[in-house]
Amino acid sequence: MPADTPLSDRLDDDDYPAYTMGRAAEMLGTTPGFLRAIGEARLITPLRSEGGHRRYSRYQLRIAARARELVDRGTPIEAACRIVILEDQLEEAQRINAEYRRAAQEASGVTDRGPS
Repeated sequence: MPADTPLSDRLDDDDYPAYTMGRAAEMLGTTPGFLRAIGEARLITPLRSEGGHRRYSRYQLRIAARARELVDRGTPIEAACRIVILEDQLEEAQRINAEYRRAAQEASGVTDRGPS
């Protein structure tokens, strides 16, 4: 998103890195160390400010919150990160499959009428 985009538009963007590490940790009820650990596990890669500080988007915070739920239930952090990655990949694959099904139905002239 260009730098001249209005702030209100950037804050509505799920991928805009609006949150500092401290604020993100506070919102998640965790520590900056947890955020660093999931970054090292490559679950999320925060953007960096011009000063080199980590910045997180709302999407990244949702991913981090899911990892925290698993860790709070006793799942090791590395396993929690892998689970979240696999869940995200599955969701994306299901979305793509649904798009292909819709396109195939439209191409064949079939409509989904539901159960008869």
